[in-house]
Amino acid sequence: MNPAPALPEILHEFVFTTSRSSGPGGQNVNKVNTKVTLKWDVLQSASITDEQRILIREKLKSYFTKEGVLILMAQDKRSQLANKEAVMNKLDRLLKQAFVRKKVRKATKPSKTAVKKRLESKKQHAEKKQWRKKL
Repeated sequence: MNPAPALPEILHEFVFTTSRSSGPGGQNVNKVNTKVTLKWDVLQSASITDEQRILIREKLKSYFTKEGVLILMAQDKRSQLANKEAVMNKLDRLLKQAFVRKKVRKATKPSKTAVKKRLESKKQHAEKKQWRKKL
């Protein structure tokens, strides 16, 4: 599997928009566009392979629009630049998570000792119940 694409390689495909934030900033919030929205058309991206495209669509489906555009937002910081960095970090983290391969589970069976202990315990429990029985 190919690793996640480096963000500087695909930076030209991102569209950043700003709007008024509901985050911290007091009166500043009402005057300055600090909320940053990142849009990336994954389906039209030339920087990623078809295999990566499918994996991104599958793993990050909650971030996609019906048209296949990935949308991320950041509005926690007081400045536009800090929010832009935050949204880029979020994308980087999500892409890294999407490309992590799950470890294949190896089937195992209980040891002979564990099976023997379990059966002994069941026998003792049954015996205890048997002694409590009224004649």
